[in-house]
Amino acid sequence: MNRRVFGQTMAGAALGAALPGFSAEAAPTPPAAPSFGLSVMLWTVFNKLPFEERLAKVAEAGYTQVELVGEYSKWTGAEFASANAARKRLGIQFDATAGMEHAGHTQGVADPAQRDPFLAELKQALIPMETLSCPAMIVLAGNTVQGLSREEQHQSCVDSLKLGAELIDGKQIDGQPVRLLLECIHVEESPKYFLTSAAEGIAIVRAVNHPQVQFLYDIYHEQMGFGNLIEKLEKHIDVIGLVHIADVPGRHEPGTGEINYGSIYKKLVELKYRHNVAMEFYPTGDPVATLRAAKAALLSAGAV
Repeated sequence: MNRRVFGQTMAGAALGAALPGFSAEAAPTPPAAPSFGLSVMLWTVFNKLPFEERLAKVAEAGYTQVELVGEYSKWTGAEFASANAARKRLGIQFDATAGMEHAGHTQGVADPAQRDPFLAELKQALIPMETLSCPAMIVLAGNTVQGLSREEQHQSCVDSLKLGAELIDGKQIDGQPVRLLLECIHVEESPKYFLTSAAEGIAIVRAVNHPQVQFLYDIYHEQMGFGNLIEKLEKHIDVIGLVHIADVPGRHEPGTGEINYGSIYKKLVELKYRHNVAMEFYPTGDPVATLRAAKAALLSAGAV
């Protein structure tokens, strides 16, 4: 990851005060960089702008990594080339994508009938991932399948991900291992979705038992359903491959709701978490300023 941004001066008292609980006076000098990288999940911001302008806005906010949700699904070869040129010019990397049946959650690894389509789509998805130098795929369980027990669907997740692991075993993109990241979604946001708890998602990943299959720990979803956020980090940091950030309620930036993100950031540093933390929130104010403030607060809280 390009870590230039971590060595820059904090944006000042205005940014430090932008999020409740964080004092600009507590960090008069630039804090140490955390062990993990920072990213922005692109679907939450700048949606009315053309793709390359969205990347420019992310760079303006001080981030060097972006996560996608299959924005490239209908791109031409020229559009891929243009997007790659833009990200290189801006110093941005695509660190993950959720391009496989993300909208609607109608298909996924919980349905044994969808196993062959899942593997075929994963194989096909590797092509644009390689083109965009994007090494990780967010995988969904899909909606609950009528007529199948929860145990059968749980086992289907394990079996499908084991086969997916065989498909990507040893593969790298841009020098990084290709990874599959299993995501949970809370029932309030997606009532039909099968996998709703980090506990079950982590159990599935542990059963797959492959270093390239990891868990996407979405703090927002887990707080809505179960809470007890830090204990899960402490017990399962070894299988957590991505952390998504938003506050509850509303999916807005940290500091607008009930989650103590300062403690979460400090714990990630303490546990020497090495993967990415991605901002996946709806900004309540100007998106560039809000993303900058969220980053400043994280760096202040995570200083060692």
